[in-house]
Amino acid sequence: MIVLVIDTALGACTAAVFDGERPLGVRSEPMSKGHSERLGGFVRDAVAEAGIGFDLVERIGVTVGPGSFTGLRVGLAFALGLGEALDRPVVGLSALDALAASVSGDEPTAALIDARREQVYARLFRNGAPQGEAEALPLAEAAARLTGGDWRLVGSGAPVVVTAHPELRAAIEPLPAPSPAALARLTIALDPEAHPPRPLYLRAPDATAPTRLPGQPRQAAVK
Repeated sequence: MIVLVIDTALGACTAAVFDGERPLGVRSEPMSKGHSERLGGFVRDAVAEAGIGFDLVERIGVTVGPGSFTGLRVGLAFALGLGEALDRPVVGLSALDALAASVSGDEPTAALIDARREQVYARLFRNGAPQGEAEALPLAEAAARLTGGDWRLVGSGAPVVVTAHPELRAAIEPLPAPSPAALARLTIALDPEAHPPRPLYLRAPDATAPTRLPGQPRQAAVK
């Protein structure tokens, strides 16, 4: 199966074309912002490098979070628009699942994303299978769940947890984003119907809605 994968949810901008596990064209650069300006060119160049037309792409995979509110929306909008134009299914990929799939081996693995505010987004895996749902956890609770086992910590949240709780003994792989190969494997393996391309938010956004519309007068202070 030929798939196009897109990731803008975390610390990179990635667009890649795979035929099964074989990479045909890959564009990926670390970046924390500016995804919207680069993604279209990355997709164009990845497809050109693959030597195929867009019409040969059979499925599109896109990370849906957790991650940057703005970043993941960029990738989702692009993938949904392209899927509509090509009449191809779009698969929503958990960034935590993709991080866990980016490392090899059967060790117990914790996928951790730095969520700021003394929290991490987390999901734990054993033998490649998730142990519960993805959650936003305080650092202390995340550390408590990782105590008493030889865990491998993957993602931007790994050094955050270990720095706050140095008593943890764990191998750290602070990947800024999932690997293109992991994204491709998940895109092929997952059912588009069961994994729709919808944002995965584990907590409310930091921004708040305005209390008045532009041009409206401010309310008088209550004395």
